[in-house]
Amino acid sequence: MMYDLVIRGGTVVDGSGLPRYRADVGIRGDRIARIGTIHARGREELDARHRVVAPGFIDGHTHMDAQVAWDPLGTCSCWHGVTSVVMGDCGFTLAPCRPDEKHLVVRNLERAEDIPAEAMQAGIEWTWETYAQYLDAVVRWPKGINYAGYVGHSALRTYAMGERAFSEPATAEDLAVMKRELADALAAGAMGFTTSRTRNHETADRRPVASRVAEWSEVRELVRVMGDLGAGIFEIAGEDTGRDLDRQRDYLERLRDLAVETGVPITWGMFSSRFMPDAWRAYFAMLDETARAGGRMFAQVHSRSLAVVLSFETRLPFDRLPEWREVRQRPLDEQRALLRDPEVRRRLVKAAAEAEYGRVVGAEARKPDYEWTMLMEDPCGPHRPIAEIARERGVDPVEALIELALERDLKAFFVQPLFNENLDDVLEMMKHPRSVVTFSDSGAHVSQIMDSSLQTQVLAYWVRRRRALTLEEGVRMLTLEPASAWGLHERGLLREGLAADVIVFDPDRVAPDMPEVVNDLPAGARRLRQKATGFHASIVNGQVVLRDGEHTGAHPGRLLRGPLAAGA
Repeated sequence: MMYDLVIRGGTVVDGSGLPRYRADVGIRGDRIARIGTIHARGREELDARHRVVAPGFIDGHTHMDAQVAWDPLGTCSCWHGVTSVVMGDCGFTLAPCRPDEKHLVVRNLERAEDIPAEAMQAGIEWTWETYAQYLDAVVRWPKGINYAGYVGHSALRTYAMGERAFSEPATAEDLAVMKRELADALAAGAMGFTTSRTRNHETADRRPVASRVAEWSEVRELVRVMGDLGAGIFEIAGEDTGRDLDRQRDYLERLRDLAVETGVPITWGMFSSRFMPDAWRAYFAMLDETARAGGRMFAQVHSRSLAVVLSFETRLPFDRLPEWREVRQRPLDEQRALLRDPEVRRRLVKAAAEAEYGRVVGAEARKPDYEWTMLMEDPCGPHRPIAEIARERGVDPVEALIELALERDLKAFFVQPLFNENLDDVLEMMKHPRSVVTFSDSGAHVSQIMDSSLQTQVLAYWVRRRRALTLEEGVRMLTLEPASAWGLHERGLLREGLAADVIVFDPDRVAPDMPEVVNDLPAGARRLRQKATGFHASIVNGQVVLRDGEHTGAHPGRLLRGPLAAGA
């Protein structure tokens, strides 16, 4: 029996959590045809001796809706073992959108998700109006990995209401348009419906994104569309309840009741915070409470702290200060010379200490707390605080930050953790039976954070360095669990007859690389980019897409449609 590809002699970690074993994997077409001893030769062979063979990783929380139009490979996710992603989270999608209202969609995305407007304008050929037509465009675009997508509330609102979406409650007629388009989107293959109610999501002119203007009754009516159709997942960027326990309980009970009354699975991201160390526990308790009441709800969790990434090549907290702006607007070579001038540095240090930094949202750089602003020397962490380094050197923390940057030719990265500072909490959330390890936000926050490597963080840090997870547990978290949560039942396991999305990696070397700053977006827009070490091959639908981290030229990725369009 001839195989198109044989992966020879690897250690199979099949995604189930069961113990590893040695076997060959034979692929015919886009399917796994045989796992075991294979005597026949393949048209193509991969030597996997001393390497792990596992299902491709699945990321259930990305914002690659725009990037898929211009990036055939699916970076940076593809470099970290990801072979399938779900996009359209937090209410942000490129459709539905009328041709003369593209600016409304861009307005929702550009600040809230840090996707440059100029990149979207230059990189996207807008050929759709409805969400179904957008999915058809995704089918046509070359893809290195697989994509599934939600339809977003902000796009539904602007489609139904135009400019009024940013300031007014929906009328009955507006809601009817949204419900009809949502039903059509689900029929075409949308995975579900998403919204945002967090103050972290604002437009460039400091208005709430469109979904935040909606009353809860509007959200409930839209989720009921999925309940009536018996398909779809509801994802929400949640309300900000702060330390108000009554508000928190009211919000969580509304989510529980919505899950129970509609039968729709509900999911949201959860992080711990040093400012409210145990707040996340009430949210996790609601997962069990919802299950007891007959609903389904699961949390999306990260594998490390969620942190703003700072550098002289991208952004610093000081950039808006007049004294700093004068320096930061110059080319890096000129900045380097100015920063070596003791008088200039004195002025910059003084300005940083005395400044009013103003309000920030989301993952924007904020006023530094130097005990919690850290030098990134190893992408996995932990990272040393600037305050500690400054004490060792006997200088002001800003002086230390400048020195560290100059010592690294202004290529140093600093991080400001926003959430998940306590890694014991992170591990506890990762191991919770009703959580899924995901939430890379890949495709968004392109110059602010660098979390496309959360999967390699699991393998390099939690499995290898901390030994807090077995390899089998780590792989299961990144494969079968997200596949099951999002209903991608042909993926996430190595089984004969299932889709041949497979990765081959060295368990002793796999790790994220340090990020770098590149200008490779359309219109030359800037982003952070991060590759990985230790991957031998990434196989999508039976074809080798990456070999030792390099693209083979293949684009076998597909659109993964939701259950109402299973035969589409």
